Amino acid sequence: MRINLFDDNSWLSLRPLTFTRPVADLRLGILTIAEKWAKYAGHEPGFLTTGYLSAKYPAHSDADTFVNGAICPDEALFAAIEQLKSGEVLLKDTLVLAYKVNAGEADSLRQSTDLRPLNYAGSFTHIVHPEDIFMNNDTELRADFSLLTRGRTSVVLSATNTVLGDQIFAEEGAEAECATFNTLTGPVYLAKNSQVWEGSHIRGSFALCHDSNVKMGSKIYGQTTIGPHSTVGGEIKNAVIWGYSAKGHEGYLGNSVMGAWCNIGADSNNSNLKNNYSEVKLWDYEQKGYRKTGLQFCGLIMADHVKCGINTMFNTGTVAGVGANVFGGGYPPNFIPDFSWGSTQGVEVYKLNKMFETTQKVFERRNIEFNQLEKDILAKIFEFTEIFRRS
Repeated sequence: MRINLFDDNSWLSLRPLTFTRPVADLRLGILTIAEKWAKYAGHEPGFLTTGYLSAKYPAHSDADTFVNGAICPDEALFAAIEQLKSGEVLLKDTLVLAYKVNAGEADSLRQSTDLRPLNYAGSFTHIVHPEDIFMNNDTELRADFSLLTRGRTSVVLSATNTVLGDQIFAEEGAEAECATFNTLTGPVYLAKNSQVWEGSHIRGSFALCHDSNVKMGSKIYGQTTIGPHSTVGGEIKNAVIWGYSAKGHEGYLGNSVMGAWCNIGADSNNSNLKNNYSEVKLWDYEQKGYRKTGLQFCGLIMADHVKCGINTMFNTGTVAGVGANVFGGGYPPNFIPDFSWGSTQGVEVYKLNKMFETTQKVFERRNIEFNQLEKDILAKIFEFTEIFRRS
């Protein structure tokens, strides 16, 4: 079985997080959705995504099995997909979960009446909107913990730490000193070369991905994932950070999603609960307006390449688009358009050449090339989002 992960309409409703990636490249739990499928399938899947992302996220030309990139695998679902015969499509009500065709046939065949429908009765994690990521993070973190630790032995951490319970796993090179880990509330996973510095208090479920750091005196509550090559500090609760990002200072981040290549300035905070305890609304790119979430707790949705200055105050249910640079006093608006520059004192367009200059420096710090492919993707997003900067 050779897999391509396809984007459906969830790619649209998950924006701005998906402007820079297919849905299956979103991190949820410890792994990205694509990494989960790779663990089950035994090979790296390809992607069927929107045109301007295809060069970075190519499809397998020899794939015969096409899986919805917005759903997370488990043993039962993977077994059902593995048993599909050519010409069959697996459905949950009207949602296409997967289909199988002869290798090389067009992905449009998933809509064909020639495919024989099969009903799937089981449950699974399915993400449609940005808030679904932090809402489902605990479930997927626990599932990934089981998947990643099966048959493996944890590295022994320093005796200076206090560990409650026994659901902790540390990979080779992971270090922690004088920290407390409460795994009675959920598992704790410390990936390769990650570090938890002195005086930090961490409650599970929690994942610290490879080459990331938790700074001294941090307070991290459960249902939280810190992606690779990131640095965090302060207070964090039920948040997911993709990777290559920094929230390195005091301040609160809760019920939130933070993209890649982002930086949150010192003493910045987000609200996750309105003063009147009413339902939180989020900006929706499809509706071009605010959508009811049905949630009382919902914080900050921050897309890739967002930067904010010190003491930034994000209101409940704020969406910050790709490449926004936020600074100044007061509360920024609840929707900060992609490639915006400024805050309450007035917002200008963050010109693409200026944004590229900053991004070049950010990538160089990680010894990664900011190549033409990355520039072309950002240029497309800049073009697509012009309408939101005018409104």
